[in-house]
Amino acid sequence: MESTRVDRWLWAVRLTKTRSDAAAACRGGHVRVNDRPAKPATTVSPGDEVRARVGDTTRIVEVVRVIQKRVGAADAATCLIDRTPPPPPPTDVAAPVARRERGAGRPTKRERRVLDKFRTGLL
Repeated sequence: MESTRVDRWLWAVRLTKTRSDAAAACRGGHVRVNDRPAKPATTVSPGDEVRARVGDTTRIVEVVRVIQKRVGAADAATCLIDRTPPPPPPTDVAAPVARRERGAGRPTKRERRVLDKFRTGLL
């Protein structure tokens, strides 16, 4: 077996949960094989690069071995090389907000000092 359908391969190596999800991704233009849009019946063979948008991320994988049946996760991992770049670090880190429990009363002297340090940026 030298080649198989891209929708079947995506399902077999567990990039999509179902084969119909893989076919829908192909029809929607979310799958590319060797930088060309792929239909569900597009064939993949070892050495091909497959880009598939799964959820919010674009997975870039290289086909190492062609399989047609769904196999265990450990076996499926040997059929591809994941070349997906790591996600960028979050840039908009929300600053922590100084909050107290509702109904906790007035802050103690120690709590007030901590809040003052927090507000001035020392903590």
